[in-house]
Amino acid sequence: MDKIISFPHVGNYYYPISKLLKLLTDAKVQIAPPITKKTLEIGTKYAPDMVCIPFKYNLGNFIESLDNGANVLFTAGGGCRYRYYAEVTETILKDLGYDFEFYKIMKTDTLKINEVYTIFKNINQTLTYKKFIHSFLYTIIFIFYMDEIDKIIRKNVGFETIEGSHQKLQKKMLQEFHNTNSILKLHHLYKKYKKKFKKIEINKPKNCLKVGIIGELYTNMEPFANYDLEKTLAKEKVEIKRFTNFSYLIWQKKLWIRHMRKVVKPYCKYKLGADGLDNIYRTLYLSKRKCDGIIHIKPFGCTPEITAIPIIQKICEQKQMPIIFFSYDEESGTEGIKTRLEAFQDLITIRRENEEKSISRN
Repeated sequence: MDKIISFPHVGNYYYPISKLLKLLTDAKVQIAPPITKKTLEIGTKYAPDMVCIPFKYNLGNFIESLDNGANVLFTAGGGCRYRYYAEVTETILKDLGYDFEFYKIMKTDTLKINEVYTIFKNINQTLTYKKFIHSFLYTIIFIFYMDEIDKIIRKNVGFETIEGSHQKLQKKMLQEFHNTNSILKLHHLYKKYKKKFKKIEINKPKNCLKVGIIGELYTNMEPFANYDLEKTLAKEKVEIKRFTNFSYLIWQKKLWIRHMRKVVKPYCKYKLGADGLDNIYRTLYLSKRKCDGIIHIKPFGCTPEITAIPIIQKICEQKQMPIIFFSYDEESGTEGIKTRLEAFQDLITIRRENEEKSISRN
Protein backbone atom coordinates (compact mmCIF):
# COMPACT_ATOMS: atom_id res chain seq x y z
CA MET A 1 0.00 0.00 0.00
CA ASP A 2 1.30 3.45 -0.92
CA LYS A 3 2.01 5.75 2.00
CA ILE A 4 -0.18 8.87 2.23
CA ILE A 5 1.05 11.29 4.88
CA SER A 6 -0.94 13.94 6.72
CA PHE A 7 -0.63 16.19 9.78
CA PRO A 8 -2.72 18.80 11.69
CA HIS A 9 -3.06 22.43 10.66
CA VAL A 10 -1.37 25.34 12.45
CA GLY A 11 -1.86 28.58 10.52
CA ASN A 12 0.03 28.70 7.21
CA TYR A 13 2.74 26.32 8.39
CA TYR A 14 1.29 23.52 6.28
CA TYR A 15 3.33 25.00 3.41
CA PRO A 16 6.81 24.29 4.86
CA ILE A 17 5.72 21.14 6.75
CA SER A 18 4.21 19.50 3.67
CA LYS A 19 7.34 20.42 1.72
CA LEU A 20 9.62 18.86 4.34
CA LEU A 21 7.61 15.64 4.46
CA LYS A 22 7.67 15.38 0.67
CA LEU A 23 11.43 15.96 0.50
CA LEU A 24 12.22 13.40 3.19
CA THR A 25 9.80 10.62 2.27
CA ASP A 26 9.00 10.91 -1.44
CA ALA A 27 5.50 9.78 -0.43
CA LYS A 28 2.23 11.51 -1.22
CA VAL A 29 1.59 14.30 1.26
CA GLN A 30 -2.08 15.05 1.82
CA ILE A 31 -2.76 18.39 3.50
CA ALA A 32 -5.60 18.07 6.00
CA PRO A 33 -8.86 19.83 5.09
CA PRO A 34 -8.99 23.43 6.35
CA ILE A 35 -10.18 23.71 9.94
CA THR A 36 -13.90 24.35 10.19
CA LYS A 37 -16.59 24.06 12.83
CA LYS A 38 -17.01 20.46 11.68
CA THR A 39 -13.36 19.73 12.54
CA LEU A 40 -13.93 20.88 16.11
CA GLU A 41 -17.21 18.97 16.38
CA ILE A 42 -15.50 15.74 15.31
CA GLY A 43 -12.58 16.25 17.69
CA THR A 44 -14.88 17.15 20.59
CA LYS A 45 -17.04 14.07 20.00
CA TYR A 46 -14.16 11.63 20.50
CA ALA A 47 -11.81 13.55 22.81
CA PRO A 48 -11.76 13.29 26.63
CA ASP A 49 -14.06 15.91 28.18
CA MET A 50 -11.49 18.04 30.01
CA VAL A 51 -8.70 17.95 27.44
CA CYS A 52 -7.73 21.35 25.99
CA ILE A 53 -9.14 22.56 22.70
CA PRO A 54 -5.90 22.24 20.61
CA PHE A 55 -6.13 18.47 21.19
CA LYS A 56 -9.68 18.52 19.82
CA TYR A 57 -8.68 20.49 16.73
CA ASN A 58 -5.78 18.12 16.06
CA LEU A 59 -7.91 15.02 16.61
CA GLY A 60 -10.55 16.39 14.24
CA ASN A 61 -7.83 17.10 11.65
CA PHE A 62 -6.48 13.55 11.96
CA ILE A 63 -9.92 11.96 11.55
CA GLU A 64 -10.72 14.10 8.48
CA SER A 65 -7.33 13.18 6.97
CA LEU A 66 -7.82 9.44 7.64
CA ASP A 67 -11.29 9.60 6.11
CA ASN A 68 -9.69 11.13 3.00
CA GLY A 69 -7.23 8.24 2.66
CA ALA A 70 -4.21 9.17 4.79
CA ASN A 71 -2.42 6.22 6.43
CA VAL A 72 0.66 7.90 7.97
CA LEU A 73 0.19 10.65 10.58
CA PHE A 74 2.71 13.07 12.09
CA THR A 75 2.54 15.18 15.23
CA ALA A 76 5.11 17.35 16.98
CA GLY A 77 5.15 16.49 20.71
CA GLY A 78 6.99 18.32 23.50
CA GLY A 79 5.75 21.31 25.46
CA CYS A 80 3.15 20.97 28.24
CA ARG A 81 0.55 18.17 28.35
CA TYR A 82 0.94 18.15 24.57
CA ARG A 83 3.89 15.78 25.05
CA TYR A 84 1.39 13.08 26.11
CA TYR A 85 -1.22 13.76 23.45
CA ALA A 86 0.34 11.58 20.75
CA GLU A 87 -0.24 8.37 22.72
CA VAL A 88 -3.79 9.40 23.66
CA THR A 89 -4.59 10.41 20.07
CA GLU A 90 -3.21 7.16 18.65
CA THR A 91 -5.27 5.09 21.12
CA ILE A 92 -8.48 6.96 20.29
CA LEU A 93 -7.97 6.64 16.54
CA LYS A 94 -7.19 2.91 16.74
CA ASP A 95 -10.22 2.34 18.98
CA LEU A 96 -12.26 3.98 16.21
CA GLY A 97 -10.95 1.32 13.81
CA TYR A 98 -8.46 3.31 11.74
CA ASP A 99 -5.34 1.56 10.38
CA PHE A 100 -2.33 3.89 10.17
CA GLU A 101 1.26 4.60 11.20
CA PHE A 102 1.79 7.34 13.77
CA TYR A 103 4.99 9.32 14.37
CA LYS A 104 5.85 11.86 17.05
CA ILE A 105 8.77 14.12 16.08
CA MET A 106 9.73 15.21 19.61
CA LYS A 107 9.82 12.63 22.41
CA THR A 108 10.98 15.25 24.93
CA ASP A 109 10.89 19.07 25.06
CA THR A 110 14.06 19.18 22.95
CA LEU A 111 14.23 18.53 19.22
CA LYS A 112 16.91 15.85 18.67
CA ILE A 113 18.10 15.76 15.08
CA ASN A 114 19.37 12.18 15.08
CA GLU A 115 16.09 10.88 16.48
CA VAL A 116 14.17 12.73 13.79
CA TYR A 117 16.47 11.30 11.11
CA THR A 118 15.79 7.78 12.42
CA ILE A 119 12.03 8.35 12.09
CA PHE A 120 12.29 9.43 8.46
CA LYS A 121 14.86 6.76 7.64
CA ASN A 122 12.32 4.21 8.82
CA ILE A 123 9.81 5.59 6.30
CA ASN A 124 12.28 6.16 3.45
CA GLN A 125 15.14 3.65 3.44
CA THR A 126 16.97 5.57 0.68
CA LEU A 127 17.16 8.80 2.70
CA THR A 128 20.74 9.95 3.25
CA TYR A 129 21.86 12.00 6.24
CA LYS A 130 23.13 14.69 3.86
CA LYS A 131 19.72 15.05 2.19
CA PHE A 132 18.03 15.03 5.60
CA ILE A 133 20.18 17.89 6.93
CA HIS A 134 19.76 19.92 3.73
CA SER A 135 15.97 19.45 3.76
CA PHE A 136 15.73 20.25 7.46
CA LEU A 137 17.83 23.41 7.07
CA TYR A 138 15.80 24.45 4.03
CA THR A 139 12.59 24.11 6.04
CA ILE A 140 13.90 26.12 9.00
CA ILE A 141 14.91 28.93 6.62
CA PHE A 142 11.52 28.69 4.86
CA ILE A 143 9.78 29.09 8.23
CA PHE A 144 12.06 31.93 9.33
CA TYR A 145 11.42 33.91 6.15
CA MET A 146 7.64 33.47 6.32
CA ASP A 147 7.70 34.52 9.99
CA GLU A 148 9.71 37.65 9.16
CA ILE A 149 7.22 38.58 6.45
CA ASP A 150 4.37 37.95 8.91
CA LYS A 151 5.83 40.66 11.17
CA ILE A 152 5.62 43.16 8.32
CA ILE A 153 2.05 42.09 7.59
CA ARG A 154 0.88 42.47 11.20
CA LYS A 155 2.41 45.92 11.36
CA ASN A 156 0.68 47.20 8.23
CA VAL A 157 -2.26 45.01 7.21
CA GLY A 158 -4.82 47.12 9.07
CA PHE A 159 -3.84 50.19 7.08
CA GLU A 160 -3.74 48.89 3.49
CA THR A 161 -5.59 51.14 1.05
CA ILE A 162 -6.71 48.17 -1.06
CA GLU A 163 -8.29 45.53 1.14
CA GLY A 164 -6.72 42.08 0.83
CA SER A 165 -3.42 43.29 -0.68
CA HIS A 166 -1.22 41.71 1.99
CA GLN A 167 -3.10 38.41 2.09
CA LYS A 168 -3.08 38.05 -1.70
CA LEU A 169 0.67 38.70 -1.93
CA GLN A 170 1.37 36.42 1.03
CA LYS A 171 -0.43 33.51 -0.64
CA LYS A 172 1.56 34.02 -3.84
CA MET A 173 4.83 34.21 -1.86
CA LEU A 174 4.16 31.01 0.11
CA GLN A 175 3.36 29.14 -3.07
CA GLU A 176 6.63 30.28 -4.68
CA PHE A 177 8.55 29.34 -1.52
CA HIS A 178 6.91 25.91 -1.67
CA ASN A 179 7.80 25.38 -5.34
CA THR A 180 11.57 25.64 -4.92
CA ASN A 181 14.04 23.20 -3.34
CA SER A 182 16.96 25.62 -3.36
CA ILE A 183 18.01 27.52 -0.23
CA LEU A 184 19.65 30.19 -2.43
CA LYS A 185 16.47 30.58 -4.49
CA LEU A 186 14.49 30.78 -1.27
CA HIS A 187 16.71 33.64 -0.11
CA HIS A 188 16.21 35.54 -3.38
CA LEU A 189 12.45 35.05 -3.17
CA TYR A 190 12.42 36.37 0.39
CA LYS A 191 14.30 39.52 -0.65
CA LYS A 192 11.98 39.99 -3.62
CA TYR A 193 8.79 39.68 -1.60
CA LYS A 194 10.09 41.76 1.28
CA LYS A 195 10.42 44.65 -1.16
CA LYS A 196 6.97 43.95 -2.60
CA PHE A 197 5.32 44.01 0.81
CA LYS A 198 6.99 47.31 1.64
CA LYS A 199 5.63 48.75 -1.62
CA ILE A 200 2.01 47.96 -0.71
CA GLU A 201 0.20 51.27 -0.33
CA ILE A 202 -0.88 51.95 3.23
CA ASN A 203 -2.45 54.87 5.06
CA LYS A 204 -1.08 54.53 8.57
CA PRO A 205 -1.21 57.33 11.17
CA LYS A 206 1.81 57.83 13.41
CA ASN A 207 -0.30 57.46 16.53
CA CYS A 208 -2.19 54.29 15.63
CA LEU A 209 -3.25 51.92 18.39
CA LYS A 210 -0.77 49.13 19.13
CA VAL A 211 -1.77 45.86 20.79
CA GLY A 212 0.38 42.92 21.86
CA ILE A 213 -0.97 39.36 21.69
CA ILE A 214 0.43 36.83 24.16
CA GLY A 215 -0.63 33.45 25.53
CA GLU A 216 -0.73 29.77 24.59
CA LEU A 217 1.12 28.89 21.40
CA TYR A 218 -1.57 27.04 19.40
CA THR A 219 -4.29 29.64 19.91
CA ASN A 220 -1.74 32.32 19.01
CA MET A 221 -0.80 30.70 15.70
CA GLU A 222 -4.05 29.11 14.47
CA PRO A 223 -6.54 31.80 13.33
CA PHE A 224 -9.59 29.54 13.56
CA ALA A 225 -8.74 28.70 17.18
CA ASN A 226 -8.66 32.40 18.19
CA TYR A 227 -11.69 33.39 16.08
CA ASP A 228 -9.54 35.37 13.62
CA LEU A 229 -8.43 37.77 16.32
CA GLU A 230 -5.67 39.38 14.24
CA LYS A 231 -7.97 39.95 11.28
CA THR A 232 -10.57 41.54 13.58
CA LEU A 233 -8.02 43.90 15.09
CA ALA A 234 -6.65 44.81 11.66
CA LYS A 235 -10.13 45.82 10.49
CA GLU A 236 -10.22 48.23 13.43
CA LYS A 237 -6.92 49.87 12.33
CA VAL A 238 -4.81 48.35 15.09
CA GLU A 239 -1.12 47.48 14.74
CA ILE A 240 -0.46 43.97 16.07
CA LYS A 241 2.58 42.58 17.85
CA ARG A 242 2.60 38.80 18.27
CA PHE A 243 5.61 36.91 19.58
CA THR A 244 4.88 33.20 19.21
CA ASN A 245 5.68 31.56 15.89
CA PHE A 246 7.49 28.44 14.68
CA SER A 247 10.86 30.22 14.44
CA TYR A 248 10.59 31.14 18.11
CA LEU A 249 9.57 27.65 19.16
CA ILE A 250 12.18 25.79 17.08
CA TRP A 251 15.32 27.77 17.88
CA GLN A 252 14.89 31.36 19.09
CA LYS A 253 13.49 30.39 22.48
CA LYS A 254 16.73 28.56 23.34
CA LEU A 255 18.67 31.79 22.74
CA TRP A 256 16.28 33.93 24.81
CA ILE A 257 15.37 31.71 27.75
CA ARG A 258 18.29 32.63 30.03
CA HIS A 259 17.71 36.35 29.47
CA MET A 260 13.96 35.97 30.06
CA ARG A 261 14.49 34.09 33.33
CA LYS A 262 16.77 36.87 34.55
CA VAL A 263 14.28 39.63 33.67
CA VAL A 264 11.25 37.92 35.26
CA LYS A 265 13.06 36.75 38.40
CA PRO A 266 11.45 39.43 40.64
CA TYR A 267 8.05 38.02 39.62
CA CYS A 268 8.71 34.37 38.80
CA LYS A 269 11.55 32.19 40.07
CA TYR A 270 10.49 28.90 38.51
CA LYS A 271 9.81 27.52 35.05
CA LEU A 272 6.04 27.40 34.49
CA GLY A 273 5.94 25.05 31.52
CA ALA A 274 5.23 25.74 27.85
CA ASP A 275 5.26 29.55 27.28
CA GLY A 276 4.06 30.63 30.74
CA LEU A 277 7.34 32.25 31.76
CA ASP A 278 7.78 33.68 28.26
CA ASN A 279 4.46 35.51 28.52
CA ILE A 280 5.41 37.08 31.83
CA TYR A 281 8.53 38.40 30.10
CA ARG A 282 6.45 39.64 27.17
CA THR A 283 4.13 41.50 29.53
CA LEU A 284 7.11 43.33 31.01
CA TYR A 285 8.49 43.98 27.52
CA LEU A 286 5.22 45.45 26.20
CA SER A 287 4.71 47.59 29.30
CA LYS A 288 8.03 49.31 28.59
CA ARG A 289 7.23 49.94 24.92
CA LYS A 290 4.61 52.18 23.37
CA CYS A 291 1.89 49.55 23.58
CA ASP A 292 -1.73 50.50 24.25
CA GLY A 293 -2.90 47.15 25.55
CA ILE A 294 -2.32 43.41 25.80
CA ILE A 295 -4.57 40.53 24.77
CA HIS A 296 -3.86 37.20 26.46
CA ILE A 297 -5.39 34.14 24.77
CA LYS A 298 -5.41 30.50 25.82
CA PRO A 299 -7.47 27.32 25.69
CA PHE A 300 -9.76 26.66 28.64
CA GLY A 301 -7.83 24.72 31.30
CA CYS A 302 -4.33 25.50 29.99
CA THR A 303 -2.29 24.92 33.18
CA PRO A 304 0.89 26.91 32.33
CA GLU A 305 -1.12 29.98 31.33
CA ILE A 306 -3.46 29.69 34.33
CA THR A 307 -0.33 29.74 36.52
CA ALA A 308 1.07 32.77 34.69
CA ILE A 309 -2.14 34.85 34.68
CA PRO A 310 -2.00 36.14 38.31
CA ILE A 311 1.60 37.28 37.76
CA ILE A 312 0.68 38.94 34.46
CA GLN A 313 -2.25 40.70 36.17
CA LYS A 314 0.04 41.97 38.92
CA ILE A 315 2.51 43.39 36.39
CA CYS A 316 -0.27 45.08 34.41
CA GLU A 317 -1.65 46.66 37.58
CA GLN A 318 1.79 47.96 38.55
CA LYS A 319 2.55 49.26 35.06
CA GLN A 320 -1.00 50.50 34.45
CA MET A 321 -1.22 48.43 31.29
CA PRO A 322 -4.72 47.50 30.04
CA ILE A 323 -5.12 43.76 29.47
CA ILE A 324 -7.94 41.44 28.50
CA PHE A 325 -8.02 37.63 28.81
CA PHE A 326 -9.76 35.23 26.42
CA SER A 327 -10.15 31.54 27.23
CA TYR A 328 -11.43 29.38 24.36
CA ASP A 329 -13.29 26.09 24.31
CA GLU A 330 -15.82 24.44 21.99
CA GLU A 331 -18.64 26.40 23.67
CA SER A 332 -17.10 29.84 23.05
CA GLY A 333 -19.45 32.18 21.19
CA THR A 334 -18.39 34.72 18.60
CA GLU A 335 -20.76 37.41 19.85
CA GLY A 336 -19.45 37.35 23.41
CA ILE A 337 -15.85 37.54 22.19
CA LYS A 338 -16.72 40.36 19.79
CA THR A 339 -18.48 42.38 22.51
CA ARG A 340 -15.61 42.07 24.98
CA LEU A 341 -13.06 42.94 22.28
CA GLU A 342 -15.01 46.05 21.28
CA ALA A 343 -15.18 47.16 24.92
CA PHE A 344 -11.43 46.66 25.27
CA GLN A 345 -10.76 48.69 22.13
CA ASP A 346 -12.98 51.49 23.46
CA LEU A 347 -11.01 51.43 26.71
CA ILE A 348 -7.58 51.73 25.11
CA THR A 349 -8.86 54.35 22.64
CA ILE A 350 -10.21 56.56 25.44
CA ARG A 351 -7.04 56.01 27.45
CA ARG A 352 -4.89 57.07 24.48
CA GLU A 353 -7.04 60.18 23.87
CA ASN A 354 -6.79 61.20 27.54
CA GLU A 355 -3.00 60.80 27.48
CA GLU A 356 -2.73 62.93 24.34
CA LYS A 357 -4.92 65.67 25.90
CA SER A 358 -2.77 65.61 29.03
CA ILE A 359 0.42 65.98 26.95
CA SER A 360 -1.05 68.84 24.90
CA ARG A 361 -2.09 70.75 28.08
CA ASN A 362 1.39 70.42 29.50
